[in-house]
Amino acid sequence: MPDSFASLQAVIFDLDGTLIDSLADLAEAVNRMLDDRGCPRRDPGLFNEFVGDGVRQLVLRALPDEVRDEATVEACVAEYLAHYQDLWHDKTQPYPGIVDAVSGFRARGLKVGVISNKPHAFTVLCCDHFFGREAFDGVLGQRPEVPRKPDPAAAVELSTRFGVDISRCAYVGDSGVDMKFGVNSGMHRIGVRWGFRSEQELLDCGAEKLVSTAEELVHLVADGS
Repeated sequence: MPDSFASLQAVIFDLDGTLIDSLADLAEAVNRMLDDRGCPRRDPGLFNEFVGDGVRQLVLRALPDEVRDEATVEACVAEYLAHYQDLWHDKTQPYPGIVDAVSGFRARGLKVGVISNKPHAFTVLCCDHFFGREAFDGVLGQRPEVPRKPDPAAAVELSTRFGVDISRCAYVGDSGVDMKFGVNSGMHRIGVRWGFRSEQELLDCGAEKLVSTAEELVHLVADGS
C-alpha cells in the first residue's frame, strides 16, 4: 500500500452516514413497521447503532426479543422496505459540502464510487436523487449474490470495473464496518466524524485518517497526506 494518499486513483464512499444523513427516515420506516406489528416504537436515538449491517440486521435489532423468529423477521423486512419506499427522501439530505466534494474528485480525474450495505435499488435511487445520475462512476448496494461489507467482494468488483488497483483506492465511511471493509480489501481508510458512529470505533477498526468536514476530505485527498 502506498505510504500516503498521493497516488490515489479512486475514492469510494459508504452511503448512509457518510454521503447522506438518512437516519430519521430509516428510523421512521422501522417504527411504522413496528406500529403495524403492534410493537413499541424504538427511540430514534438508538438507530445510529442499529444501522450499518444491512436491512435484515436493522430489522432484527429493532424487533422485541420475543418476535425475532425467522418467519417474522423476513416478513418485517418486506414491511420495512415498503414503508421506506414511501419516505426515503422525506428528511434525508446530503451532508454539507459533500456534493461538491464528489464532483470535485471527478473533475480531478479520480474515479468516484459508492459501496453500501443498503439494498442496491435504494442505493442507486438515493445516489441519483441527491447527487445526480452521472455523479458516480459506479454504485453498488447490497445484492443477495454478493456478501455484504466488511467482506471485500464488492470492493474487488468495483475496483476491477474502474481498472484501478485496489491499493490505489480510498474508502470513506462512518462506521467500524466500513473501516474493516477497507482493511479486508486493501483500500486506504478515511473515517468521517459527522456520521452515525464514534471516532473511537473508527480508529479501533482501522481508520488511517479522520476528517470532520467535506472540505477536510478534499484537502486530504488533494494534498496526499
